[in-house]
Amino acid sequence: MDYLDADLLILGAGPAGLTAAQYGARANLKVLVIEQLAPGGQALLIDKLENYPGNIGEKSGFEISQDMHRQAELFGAVFLTETVTALEKEGEIFKITLGNNETRRGLGVIIATGSKYRTLDIPGEKEFYGRGVSYCATCDGPFFKNKKIMVVGGGDAACDEAQFLSHLSDQVVLVHRRERFRAQRALAERVLHNPGIETRFNTRPLEIRGQGKVTSVVLENTETGKKYEEGVEGIFIFAGTLPQSALAAGVEKDENGYIITNQNMETSVPGLFAAGDVRASPFRQVVVAAGEGAIAAHRAAGYIDRIKGESYL
Repeated sequence: MDYLDADLLILGAGPAGLTAAQYGARANLKVLVIEQLAPGGQALLIDKLENYPGNIGEKSGFEISQDMHRQAELFGAVFLTETVTALEKEGEIFKITLGNNETRRGLGVIIATGSKYRTLDIPGEKEFYGRGVSYCATCDGPFFKNKKIMVVGGGDAACDEAQFLSHLSDQVVLVHRRERFRAQRALAERVLHNPGIETRFNTRPLEIRGQGKVTSVVLENTETGKKYEEGVEGIFIFAGTLPQSALAAGVEKDENGYIITNQNMETSVPGLFAAGDVRASPFRQVVVAAGEGAIAAHRAAGYIDRIKGESYL
């Protein structure tokens, strides 16, 4: 199998892909990681990654991503900056096609391409991202302790995160553009009976304003058309996420497009693994993605050893 470019191909270099690269290389596999942007993924945008185990000095997501990247390289993983346009399996060999029409081949693949937050696409959202606009209450909520916070959304995530934020502040305003929540009834009831959360239905944000950081949101009542501006220091948007799972054609996914795996991160295609935010998971955090990446690499190493006829058992 000298014609292979790597034993293990890892698509994506967020926390899941970077951890998988380290564990794969430490297992003496030839590892090639392909990332279209910079290593780190969405973690690059986290100002202070204060809830990552051992990060007492409050390193940023950028700094931790750099450490993880350097660590994986020290163990022997190779990184390539390129876009992957296609993934297919020919017999026992996986072939990926790159944006420059070149191909790479390997015995195992870990998809760690992550997901993207679904945005509202309103003025100020992009400009104030990381400066009052957030898509993760667990990540950024503590920065808004005892401050006025707005939450946007009506699904499970919005209700869950509003509940979480209500433990940090009793000034949480939850707005939803429809007349009732689409969240599970139990979640919705807890929100409606929480004295720290003010719920406003038939309301949508039109613009986020500020000076260096968020100071207010322009809202509209969808029934009357009335517009008004309200002062807030943070706005948490939970309009859903979009998994970057298009490459995994033919793989079992859930109704939202997230890749379904077993506890070993194995997909419905032998030799193809998934880890991190692209995977169907109840909790998406950097530490969770890293753990899944480690499991995926460990199981991929065993799979590749069996293909090579080098399995210990």
